[in-house]
Amino acid sequence: MTDPAPSAVRLEGPWTHRDVAANGARFHIAELGDGPLVMLVHGFPQFWWAWRHQLVALADAGFRAVAMDLRGVGGSDRTPRGYDPANLALDITGVIRSLGEPDAALVGHDLGGYLAWTAAAMRPKLVRRLAVVSMPHPRRWRSAMLRDRRQTAAASYIWGFQRPWIPERQLTTDDGALVARLIRDWSGPRLPDDEAVQTYQRAMCIPSTAHCSIEPYRWLVRSLARPDGIQFNRRMKRPVRVPTLHLHGSLDPVTRTRSAAGSGEYVEAPYRWRLFDGLGHFPHEEDPVGFSAELVNWLKDPEPDR
Repeated sequence: MTDPAPSAVRLEGPWTHRDVAANGARFHIAELGDGPLVMLVHGFPQFWWAWRHQLVALADAGFRAVAMDLRGVGGSDRTPRGYDPANLALDITGVIRSLGEPDAALVGHDLGGYLAWTAAAMRPKLVRRLAVVSMPHPRRWRSAMLRDRRQTAAASYIWGFQRPWIPERQLTTDDGALVARLIRDWSGPRLPDDEAVQTYQRAMCIPSTAHCSIEPYRWLVRSLARPDGIQFNRRMKRPVRVPTLHLHGSLDPVTRTRSAAGSGEYVEAPYRWRLFDGLGHFPHEEDPVGFSAELVNWLKDPEPDR
C-alpha cells in the first residue's frame, strides 16, 4: 500500500523516514541516531511527529531514537481490523524485531502509553525499560473509567466515540478543526503554536485516519463487559518487571493525576513517578527541554531507584 499523503506525514528534519513490515502490516517510522534503541509511540490525536523534539534529544544523548506511526495513523497501513490493544502492542514489539534490535526502551504517550504498558506485560523480553506519559496502567484506567465519576467525565470524548460514523465526521470537518480544539483544550498554559496544530489537523484528514484513530477507543469501551475485554484485563495482572518511569502533567484535564498515580502497584521493578507542575496532557510538547532531560537522565541511570 502506498503512503496516502507523504507530504503531510513524512515531514522534513534531521531524521530519516522508512517503512518496516511487522505483524502483518507496514509501519512508517522516523529514526535518528545510533546506540541502544528507544521506541517512541504517539497517542491521540497525533502521529509520530509528536516526538520530534525527543528524536533529536535522544540521538544527541547517544541513543537510536525511532518514532513510529500506529496502525491506521500517519504513514502506516490502514487495515480493516486489528485495533484491539493486544494486537496494537504486538505491532510495536514487531517493529522492534523488524529493526533488528534485541529489545528497546519503550516510551508511550496517551494511547501509546496504554499500549506500552500492554507490550511490557505481553512481551517482557523485548522491553528493556518502560516510560509512560499521561496514561495509567490498563487496569487502573479501567477501574477509574468505571468507578470514578470525575475521570468518566474527563474522558467524555471516549464515550462520544462509541457512536457510528459521527465522530469521524466531527474530526475531519472544517479541515480538522476539532483536532485543534482538543489539543489546545488538553494542553496547559503553554499552548502549542498554530503551525504544530495545523500539522496534526492535516494528518487527521488523510482518508480513513479518523476512523482508524477511533477504533481502539471503541474496543476499550465495548469490550468492558465482553469476554475478550475481561480476558485482556486478566492478562494485564501480569506485573511489569522492567524499570518504569511514569510521567504526568499536573494540569492534565483528560487523565486525572489520581487515576494515573498508583500504577506502580503493577510494577515489580524500580518505579519512578514524576509529576510535571503546570503542564497538561502533552508534557513532551509543552516543555520539550524539561521532558527530554528527565527522560534522558533516567535512561542513562544504570540503577534507577524506586
